[in-house]
Amino acid sequence: MARGPLYNQDYKPQFSGHETFPLRYGWLKKCFDRVAQTEDEPANKALCWGDDAIAVFGVGKNMVASIRHWATVAGVIEEPVGTNKVTTTVLGKLLFGPDGVDPYLESPNSLWLIHWKLATDWKKKTTWYWAFSNYSAVTFERDKFIERLQSEWPSSAKATIKNDVACFLNTYAGQPISGKGGRDDSLESPLAELGLIKHVSRRDEYRFVRGQKNTLGDGVFICALLEFWQEFSPASSTLSFEAIAHEPGSPGRIFLLDENDVADRLFRLDALTDNDLRWSETAGLKQVIRNPDLEFGSALDFVRNDFKSADDREAA
Repeated sequence: MARGPLYNQDYKPQFSGHETFPLRYGWLKKCFDRVAQTEDEPANKALCWGDDAIAVFGVGKNMVASIRHWATVAGVIEEPVGTNKVTTTVLGKLLFGPDGVDPYLESPNSLWLIHWKLATDWKKKTTWYWAFSNYSAVTFERDKFIERLQSEWPSSAKATIKNDVACFLNTYAGQPISGKGGRDDSLESPLAELGLIKHVSRRDEYRFVRGQKNTLGDGVFICALLEFWQEFSPASSTLSFEAIAHEPGSPGRIFLLDENDVADRLFRLDALTDNDLRWSETAGLKQVIRNPDLEFGSALDFVRNDFKSADDREAA
């Protein structure tokens, strides 16, 4: 099986950017709003991240840099290379815009989508991508996890990797509750709600939670499938079950789904996409067939359906 983009000869790992702060509630919305307020200016980068940002965001300089990092890797803002511009994105507007479907991240679908963005950003989030796509252990100790990363990229400073792993674990599992820390400490990051990584008996031992994900919407899964397809094999009209379930960066890997869970979702594709995506087992080949007219850029349209379904259930 391919090892994915992290093992390309010229790959440069990234273990920083978050300033050791995990993603926190309210940060993405706050950042999106600031960029939206200023993006009509010809060069708004200084307005977003300059000295005034400390007062606007109400946090210190390092935390401003962290907010900027998380909003960028989550795909809700972008900074075009070679410009002094910061702009909002289609995803950012979908979630946080004037008609945003979930500005306060109350739906698990929003959190799954943000997790997908973080864990597939192999250029900026080495630990995230490696942990979900390349690391094979189910239960692990923090120190041994760090040692494995260090062995993969020995030229990277151990202290930097250690801080990145701490941020990674606090993002998904929170901080262990002890006599010195209350429950609020363990819930700082909204992605902990997904339950993808859990503490086990010992303080520094963790477990990846593989299996069915009842809160993962079909629309988010289809969006992820299309984005993976575009990255993995954009010219092909078919994508194998093996790739969808097991390739680095695939929905099966990133969402920690078993083969049966992936198959159950693929069986429903025909009805969910009006046959733009079709499951096939012809001649023993298990694969998804894509209508050539279905553009990869339409992936987020399927996410909207998850929120429409939620609204319909509430109205019923």
